[in-house]
Amino acid sequence: MRSWVTHLLAVSLLSSCEAQGTRETPVFVKTGDDLLLNVDDVPKDYLIVDWKFNKTVDLVRFPLVGELKVFPNFTGRIEFPGENFSVKLKNLQKADSGVYTARVLTPDGDKQPAEYKVTVQDPVSPVNLSVDSRVSRSSASCTFNVTCSTQDAHISSTFTCVQTTCSQEGGEQAEVTTSGASLQVYLSDSSIICHHSNQVTWTKDFKKIEHVCPHYDDPVPVPVLVIVICVIILLVICVLLVLFFYRRNRGNYQRDNVENTIYSEPAPVNQLTYQSPAEDASGLDPSSIYNLVGPHVGSLELCETSGPALPESVYAQVNKSGQSLNNE
Repeated sequence: MRSWVTHLLAVSLLSSCEAQGTRETPVFVKTGDDLLLNVDDVPKDYLIVDWKFNKTVDLVRFPLVGELKVFPNFTGRIEFPGENFSVKLKNLQKADSGVYTARVLTPDGDKQPAEYKVTVQDPVSPVNLSVDSRVSRSSASCTFNVTCSTQDAHISSTFTCVQTTCSQEGGEQAEVTTSGASLQVYLSDSSIICHHSNQVTWTKDFKKIEHVCPHYDDPVPVPVLVIVICVIILLVICVLLVLFFYRRNRGNYQRDNVENTIYSEPAPVNQLTYQSPAEDASGLDPSSIYNLVGPHVGSLELCETSGPALPESVYAQVNKSGQSLNNE
């Protein structure tokens, strides 16, 4: 009976006392995500810890005496991750956007140790960056327009590039869409960025400057062009000089080889002379047979033989091993 009276008194005090020490914290949640609501500095002599939505809708109640209670609007959508008084809200939708307050009833009065202003947002839609086909080019510059667009908004901007330096007319362009997201178009390094974002998601599209204003359209500075041409000419001259000296040295080398070449003298042809059998044949190889043929002198008498007459012939004198084969 006493506990019931205490509980009833605490409820009446909780509903009649004004909040003290409220700390509002902004929180952004993507649709379908969960949210953890923490509460700290709960006095040890608390009687009730209560979570409310938009000051009037009860979520859950932690009584000092009795069991915790989850109210019908959030049944099945609340978890309790720890032993403290924190709660986790599951699968938040845009209708769940609002103020969530933790209220603590103590014997000394009513306190609000935590308060969260929750905003549930859908992911941002894709974004598209397009370049106006009417690109203005001159000998030294390139000017073009771009459009950054989403499902419900668009923004345009003009860029001018002089050689490799680009600028945005009017600076960075930005706009807040009807859904509360931010749409921006700006220049970053060598790219044009179209950025669409809110507090929970973002997406972007971009174009390279060189794809819009190709570098080959930019004129090459005169000093650089002169240097390049001079370097090419010097390289050609060096190559020609190397070839010239190489061919000249090679010709001198070949001429020197021709002049310094010693050719062997041909040996005189030995005339064959008639040698008599009595001449010294010590220099002859005993195994060699030399044919000494002399001119025909006088007439030759044919020997009579028992056979038929032989035609007139000239026979050679053959000398072998220093012995005469002619018998007089």
